[in-house]
Amino acid sequence: MKVAVVILNWNGAKLLQQFLPSILRYAPEATIFVADNASTDNSIAVLKSQFPSVQIIQNQHNYGFAKGYNEALKNLNFDIYALVNSDIEVTENWLQPILEKFKNEPKTAIIQPKILDFKNKAYFEYAGAAGGYIDQYGYPFCRGRIFDTIEKDQQQYEDETEIFWASGACFFIRSEVYHALQGFDDDFFAHQEEIDLCWRAINRGHHIKYTPKSVVYHVGGATLQQGNPKKTYLNFRNSLLMLVKNLPKSQLLPVLFLRLCLDGLAGIQFLFKGKPMHTFAILKAHFSFYYLLPRFYKKREGNQTKMYFKTKSIVYFYYIKKRTIFAVNV
Repeated sequence: MKVAVVILNWNGAKLLQQFLPSILRYAPEATIFVADNASTDNSIAVLKSQFPSVQIIQNQHNYGFAKGYNEALKNLNFDIYALVNSDIEVTENWLQPILEKFKNEPKTAIIQPKILDFKNKAYFEYAGAAGGYIDQYGYPFCRGRIFDTIEKDQQQYEDETEIFWASGACFFIRSEVYHALQGFDDDFFAHQEEIDLCWRAINRGHHIKYTPKSVVYHVGGATLQQGNPKKTYLNFRNSLLMLVKNLPKSQLLPVLFLRLCLDGLAGIQFLFKGKPMHTFAILKAHFSFYYLLPRFYKKREGNQTKMYFKTKSIVYFYYIKKRTIFAVNV
């Protein structure tokens, strides 16, 4: 199998210097690319002088995560794409278990490794942990992370299992599937585009897997910190747009109505916590959603799976029942 490890970069020269060496050391069977989103720092100079074996793809603009990868991958002829954030440290033998699964499981299209926190390696990392799911209203959560509660890795998720979505922080996909799905949705710009892509893959009969045999460490928040209102805006807007694209027709209106109400409660909660900018971000996300709604409704495809959610309401379990651990909720 021909494997391309593709790292999307925007003004991340220091991250490249810190984390590229581990990828070069532990991925001898892969071709390494850095797709640069029109950085204004010295990223290109650093790559040319310090990492001459890395191939550089220069995008014309900062396209964000979704279009940035779409532009970078459109002319790459490989069997497997490994999309890796610039703030990921990989470990020895991280590629082999994943490539074995692709070889042995023809219906498996997307795979995620175990993602631990680079800053605190005993714990899972927010963006992906041990594989992702959504509830009926589109709120994402992970084995090992529900909302802001992150579990310690005590080998409780050592089973190779089917998941609903794989984290974009370290995302393996068959190239033929990526292109058949026309890649990520450019309109998302960043955040939750990988969930949308995974949902569309499932709608077409593909499987998504998690394996603990491959381990990586993620810094997280290197581009947008978790508490950044812009991140709140993108997450809330894109989640709603994803529902419009992928919900079964019979569930579209009732689920969207209840989801909008739940978002309103989230906005009120931010106010009580003294975070009015996040409340404003949710309002802005809703206005943007209404504006984009006609365009996204036209993107709907057939064969939407009715069993897309792991639990009815993760919000209810987490905030009302106070169940903060994945195993307790499901």
